[in-house]
Amino acid sequence: MTDRVNRTSPPTNGSVPVVAYLTRDDSVFVLHLGAVEVTDDEHVFGPDQVAEINALLDEVEAGQGPAALVTTSAGKFYSTGLDTAWVLSHVDEVDPYVESVQRLLARILTFPMPTVAAVPGHAFGAGALFAIAHDHAVMRADRGYLCMPGVTIGASYAPGSVMLVADRVPVRVGHELLMTGRRYGGTEAAARGIVDAATPLDQVLPAALDHARAHQNTRGRTLGEIKASRYAATAAALRSAVRGVDGQAAIAGS
Repeated sequence: MTDRVNRTSPPTNGSVPVVAYLTRDDSVFVLHLGAVEVTDDEHVFGPDQVAEINALLDEVEAGQGPAALVTTSAGKFYSTGLDTAWVLSHVDEVDPYVESVQRLLARILTFPMPTVAAVPGHAFGAGALFAIAHDHAVMRADRGYLCMPGVTIGASYAPGSVMLVADRVPVRVGHELLMTGRRYGGTEAAARGIVDAATPLDQVLPAALDHARAHQNTRGRTLGEIKASRYAATAAALRSAVRGVDGQAAIAGS
């Protein structure tokens, strides 16, 4: 049984945009990146999206009893990462913005319940990092790529992002992922250990839900403490101040 969690996004400039929303499948919370029934969005992590995702995660954490979290999206994109259009028009605010995205990655990495990314399409940059920060990731096998394109577009990564890849991806594969900008389809991503499984599109979310349900009883303080200890250095780096990204944005926009 799936129930919509009642929540509305805060007004922005007089409107009420939906940038993410929750549903429930019994004890599994499903956080959807993007608006209801919108399938042509890149699901970027802009400031509004980051704020709304954090608010929805607050709701998930506030619950009691066995539970797990699945994140997913509709259409051909899971997430293309940072909102580059916003970055180029808000150069003076880029460092705190990137810091907020890094803190979101740290939150997912150490979230006190099982987390599963159901990736139905492209996951680029911060979108790829968001996926691999989950405990488990299921990706569409036949279409869509996971990619860290920074090296090909002249954008370096904050130390926490590099450490996240090092923690969650096999060493030589992580090196290739960061240093070459190579794109991995779902089948190869699973074979190389970047994600945990690759399935046909219609099985991505069901497989993620099955994995989440299988581990829902581990939700709680102990799991959160184990994650916090295992990923202590990476989480600390992700939560640290970001400096210098605004300079890269200024150069890109010049």
